This record gives sequence, C-alpha cells and structure tokens, in this order.
Amino acid sequence: MELQWGNQTITKEFVLLGFGDLRESLQILLFFLFLIIYVMTMAGNILIIVLVVTDPHLHTSMYFFLGNLSFLEVCYTSTIWPRMLASFVTGNRAIPVHACIMQFWVFGSLAATECYLFSAMSYDRYVAICKPLHYLTIMNKQVCLFLVAASWFCGFVENAVLIVFVFQLTFCGHNEIEHFFCDYTPIIQLSCTDTYKAQLALTVLASVCTFPAFMFTIASYVYIIMAILRIPSKTGRKKAFSTCSSHLLVVSVFYGTIIIVYVLPKTEMLKELNKVFSVVYTVLTPLVNPLIYSLRNKEVKEAWKRTLNKRKIWLG
Repeated sequence: MELQWGNQTITKEFVLLGFGDLRESLQILLFFLFLIIYVMTMAGNILIIVLVVTDPHLHTSMYFFLGNLSFLEVCYTSTIWPRMLASFVTGNRAIPVHACIMQFWVFGSLAATECYLFSAMSYDRYVAICKPLHYLTIMNKQVCLFLVAASWFCGFVENAVLIVFVFQLTFCGHNEIEHFFCDYTPIIQLSCTDTYKAQLALTVLASVCTFPAFMFTIASYVYIIMAILRIPSKTGRKKAFSTCSSHLLVVSVFYGTIIIVYVLPKTEMLKELNKVFSVVYTVLTPLVNPLIYSLRNKEVKEAWKRTLNKRKIWLG
C-alpha cells in the first residue's frame, strides 16, 4: 500500500539488500554458514545459562553477570538472524517500516544493555582484584541485582527516546537499505523530512550514556592492570590476570568492531567492509563469548564436567 506525501509516494516498507548482490552459490554457502553459527551461538549461550542457574559453584556475582550476558546474546542474535536466514530461503527482503524500526529498537536496546553490562562486569573484576577483602561486602546480591536491572532499564529507555524521533519522520522515495538488518543511521537516511533532531538525539545519547559506559570500562581495566603489575610474584600476577582476561578479550572484540562501524570516518574502504564488521559484532561476538568463557575459564569447565557426570549417573 502506498500513500502520497506532497509529490512523492510514502514508503510503507523497506528492502534490506543484505547479501543479495552475491552470486546464488555464495548465498547458499552463506546461508548454511550463518545457520550453523546461529545454532552454535544459541547452544553455547543457553548452555552457559543452564550451568550458571543449576551449578551452586557458579552462584557468584561474576557468573550472575555472565549468565545475564549469555541471555542477552540469545535475544540479541535472535533479533536479526532468523529474518535474515529466512530471506536467503525465500528471496523476500522486504520489511514493513514499523517492523524495521522496532527491530532497530530491540537490537539497539540490547546493544546498549551489553555496553552497560560490560561496565558492571568490569567493576566486578575491579573490586575482586583491587579490593579483594571487601569483595563480598561490596558485590552483594542487592548490588548485583541493581546493576543488572539498571543495565537493562537504561538500555531500553535510551533507545526508546531514539524511536520517538524516528516515528516523527516521513519516509518516501528510495526504500533500499544497504545492510542486512535495520540500523539507526541507514533508516533515517531514507527520510524525506528533516533528520536534524533525530541525528542530534543520537549524538547526545551516545555522549551522555554509551560513551561514559565505555570510558568506565576502560578506566576499570586500567586500574586492574596497574594493580596486577604491583603484585610481586609471577604466579600471583598470572592468577589475577586469568580472572579477568576472558572478559577483557570479549570487551575488546565488541568495542573494537563497534568503533570501526560507528565511530571511524566512513572512507570508501570502510563502507565496503561495513557489512563484514557488522557480522563480527552481531554474529561472531555472541558466538565467541561462550567459547572464550568456557575454554579460558577453569570453573566453567569444571561445572560442565560435573553436569556430564551427573547425567552419566542419572542414565545409570
């Protein structure tokens, strides 16, 4: 259905071009590759959630945050990939305007929540390493619940503000989005009305909310690294670093790709690689999170062994 706005036709649906410009054989290959990655991502993160919930040894603040992060990754991945996988099969890349905006709201809210969760997790590691004697007092159950609840609340409210500005825009004429999911900037670029307020809202919220969370995470790790370097024994330094190395690696991958996609100037080369880097933080980051935390974390591996042993006993 099309309506008229002035002399132009109001757009009722967008077309996500995604990887539609590739040869059919490559699209089939990508479909199976992304399907396998999606299944592995869901399985890995759900496994961590199950371990954190069922194993009493993992009922600590660190694993409480990790369980929430894995739950977020399950939601985060499912916001984008089922629709994209379906488009490979059906060839239909059209999405209603309102559905596209709502996809961005959920995706953007989860991405912002992840930034805040990373800050909470870095603070948890800071207290564990820099204030170990006060760790249980500072990171008590109430504080952990508050940090997680605040992360989810702020993430969704922040992006709800952006959605208010997007719904004030009118879309007409060109309706193709050179991406595989609905992101904020590609959406407002299709507007035929003034987008100044929408762009200003994004800049203000990023400066006031997301950037401070990023800087807090960086500052926490600066203090953590300084504290680790002051430990006299090599064994002590190694043990201290092992408690936060997994989280530091995940944060580096996430923020590294986010900065490349959203912060760096859009040169021609970066424009061409934009989809590739977007795949990294929307697909590979949720996939590597459970791999990094399970392969590099002794307690998670031991919890997995205990679960398997219980299953063997149950099966008799």
